[in-house]
Amino acid sequence: MLEFRIDSDHAGVRLDKVLRQRLPRVPTSHLQKMIRTKKVRVNGRRARPEQPLSEGDVLTIRGDERKLLGEAPAPARAPAPEEVARLRILQEDGWMMAVDKPSGLAVHPGSGIRGGTLVDLVRAHLGPKAERNGFSASPAHRLDRETSGVIVVAKRRPAMVHFTEVFTHGGARKQYLALAKGTFPRPEGRIDLPLSEHQQSAESKARRGVNMQEAATGRTHQIRRHLAAIGHPVAGDRKYGDFGFNREARARWGLQRLFLHAERLELPHPETGVRVRLESPLPPELVDVLRRAGIRP
Repeated sequence: MLEFRIDSDHAGVRLDKVLRQRLPRVPTSHLQKMIRTKKVRVNGRRARPEQPLSEGDVLTIRGDERKLLGEAPAPARAPAPEEVARLRILQEDGWMMAVDKPSGLAVHPGSGIRGGTLVDLVRAHLGPKAERNGFSASPAHRLDRETSGVIVVAKRRPAMVHFTEVFTHGGARKQYLALAKGTFPRPEGRIDLPLSEHQQSAESKARRGVNMQEAATGRTHQIRRHLAAIGHPVAGDRKYGDFGFNREARARWGLQRLFLHAERLELPHPETGVRVRLESPLPPELVDVLRRAGIRP
């Protein structure tokens, strides 16, 4: 069993983020499973992935210490200078930076992903300034690998704590652009269908059935899953989409990727509290698809 006491530098940080920092060699999916199966506790109580930790909290993790800490993996390939040079920065100051992420670039390392992630490029761009008081500059939220658009990076630990609070409690306003199959019955509306837990294990499903979660904001692949659920999947979606429609979109309009783009993000600045508006133009390859489809961007 491992035991950690939370210090002042980690106060306010989400439990799942602390686990990823403390156990970097354990896959994120396994960490989530350990939380679900009550192998992770805070002050002896059942833990939640999103719960913020407080200074003095005792974090206990049941398991084989040697397996949890593991052996150091081979170092990831450092990004080439030309890769770093292509990083498109929308805004940057001492607290944060906003990046225009291209489709196909993973945000974090994961299964089958070694180097060349947004995290690697950002830290290579920042150089020695990527780390401050034991905190490494990190994205404050996620975008799917095939989704393009605005993503915010925290450059200081207090900025990450701030952004975690903002995204957890709905203080950010996001706007996405998507091309979907079919014609919607009305020009606007709200989808709040519950979604199944994305990382629920087969054992858990067999024991208690599919765990459905409220999904007004912030679930994995939420836009893609919700649009697919109402019969209007996102064009180019190879996981939840209509494969026949995707083939047609590729043949007729030249669509080679997921047509989902994070166009705009508004949120309060971590130092001043003033709302910042960050925008990313629709990538040229998606503009071309709309033109071929006879849709005005």
